[in-house]
Amino acid sequence: MNDPATQRLLEIDRAHIWHPYSAMHSELPVFPVESARGVRLYLADGRELIDGMASWWCAIHGYNHPRLNAALESQLERMAHVMFGGLTHEPAVSLVETLLTIVPEPLQSVFICDSGSVAVEVAMKMALQYWQARGQGGKQRFATLRGGYHGDTLGAMSVCDPVTGMHRLFTSVLAQQHFVERPRSRFGEPCSDEDIAPLAQLFAGHHAEIAALILEPVVQGAGGMYFYSADFLRRARELCDAHGILLIADEIATGFGRSGKLFACEHAPIAPDILCLGKALTGGYLSLAATIATTEVSATIDAGDPGVFMHGPTFMGNPLACAVARASIELLLESPWAARIEAIERQLGEALAPCRDLPQVAEVRVLGAIGVVEMKRPVDMRTISRQFVDAGVWVRPFGRLVYLMPAYVIDAADLDRLCAAVTEVVALQPR
Repeated sequence: MNDPATQRLLEIDRAHIWHPYSAMHSELPVFPVESARGVRLYLADGRELIDGMASWWCAIHGYNHPRLNAALESQLERMAHVMFGGLTHEPAVSLVETLLTIVPEPLQSVFICDSGSVAVEVAMKMALQYWQARGQGGKQRFATLRGGYHGDTLGAMSVCDPVTGMHRLFTSVLAQQHFVERPRSRFGEPCSDEDIAPLAQLFAGHHAEIAALILEPVVQGAGGMYFYSADFLRRARELCDAHGILLIADEIATGFGRSGKLFACEHAPIAPDILCLGKALTGGYLSLAATIATTEVSATIDAGDPGVFMHGPTFMGNPLACAVARASIELLLESPWAARIEAIERQLGEALAPCRDLPQVAEVRVLGAIGVVEMKRPVDMRTISRQFVDAGVWVRPFGRLVYLMPAYVIDAADLDRLCAAVTEVVALQPR
């Protein structure tokens, strides 16, 4: 039973607060969290949950990490924020310096922005300004893969899957982009000529109007948790070069090790013209993203009309966020992150394997620190969320997907409990 203070909190929440992809007075349960530490969430009713989501994949070091806390506290004593127009500061410069040591070498120009969706908007605007500066202003459309997801703002929505991308309501007002089928070749397989043919045909017929191809390298995230051939990525890069089309890699979900490589592009390996980063950039502490372009892209924009890049958020380069982002990247690089993710991948593969025998399950797939159980029918969020909480874990499915993306610091015992809970709860779902 909730105490009066918690009950009041829930009443105000239900009456006045929207949650992601939810109605104001939704019947979906919400669970008040009082604190979090390591890989555990501590609820107001006294229960503790092992977190399998890493707060939508960003809290890669777990919660309340003393080193990240210290980075914030130290920066807070100096300044929490200062405008980035006409000013600069050490946290932003140090973060950029650190980023440039780990991203593909051609990427040298960094735009520090607010969130993943904004990073995608910035990347799309960069591509448009690049071609305008080159005197090819007719290149105003984008190509992308079906099954993709790139964010919730208008530009980003236009390159999300028009059927499964959660944005069908806005189709009539979104810019019309070019969609091609995602490759059937799965991760670890070569890309067939049949898989690359739709993209090749699109580019051959429409390259004069396409500014860039935007895709999530190797792992399509919120659009379906689909793992596709890295060889497709390599061949897509070749097609972009052949037809004069920029390549934007949306690594907001996959950046910083989630797929088993520091960046998913490394599986190909290729370098994009523009790279979008977010989520794990700050270790889950504050909203921050980065859009990183090649010198060719930035220099061309600078040489064009009006000679500046036309974007500038109020909280661009926020010192607090930059300070904790740099600390998070350093913490990651100093850790045995690759070995940890390899161990998580192996354990997810073994511990989720029993789900394959359940009649409710269509497929089980694992890549890096991502484990996916795809159901044959959509889950009922009203019941399955409570079932996971009752099992002592936090797992947030969507559609037909029950998945795990834990913090990299999770130990084997907690990961076993997560996987066991997934198997148990999935078995309770209707066939």
